[in-house]
Amino acid sequence: MTTHKKVSVLPIYLVGFVWLGYALLFPLRAPLHYALCAGLSFVAFVVGKAVFPDKVYQTPGAPKEEAKKPETKKEKPEDPKIAALRKEKERAISELRRLNDAIPDETISAQIDHLEEITGKIIDYVIANPAKQPQISRFLDYFLPTTIKLLNAYDRMDSAGVSGSNIDATKAKVEQMLDTLCSAFDKQLDALFGDEALDISTDITVMENLLAQEGLSGPSKPAGGTGGPTLEL
Repeated sequence: MTTHKKVSVLPIYLVGFVWLGYALLFPLRAPLHYALCAGLSFVAFVVGKAVFPDKVYQTPGAPKEEAKKPETKKEKPEDPKIAALRKEKERAISELRRLNDAIPDETISAQIDHLEEITGKIIDYVIANPAKQPQISRFLDYFLPTTIKLLNAYDRMDSAGVSGSNIDATKAKVEQMLDTLCSAFDKQLDALFGDEALDISTDITVMENLLAQEGLSGPSKPAGGTGGPTLEL
């Protein structure tokens, strides 16, 4: 709401009437006459203000200072290396799915499904753990693109619809290689968990040693047994 004040002009008019009436009824020749008229004018102004006061009213309106809108927190730009990993994952999986749809062989289709799943898991793990990226540099630069290259070659030869010594031999080699590639992709994913597995193994070893020191790692005693240390909470 905005507050407004309207000044009443009637007191001013009263002052004017006093001067006009005085001039008509009384002489205005000496300073005393002016002083007397001024005094009457002041009294008329005060009375007028009391009878006709200034009006104060409010109207809807925007406040003088608009409330500051909370600033939207800007998201931190993603690391270019992580962004590149996401792009490579999308590209590779999209191509594997296309090849899977194109190649009718059920055995190869199942192998491509497996390669697609493991590829996604490998890249997702490195996106969540960027320090692991050097471990998959060979996988990204050679093994993954070469696997897609082999499958593309198989798809072209299979789509030719012709049986020949070169085509059949090449297709057979790709089919044999796919088993090896599935195993290699699994090992690549397993290798990423090496440090984590070592940490867990170390924690287990330390816990086993502490339990043994406290006498808590042996077989449980029958109910009602006495003696032996207890685990304090």
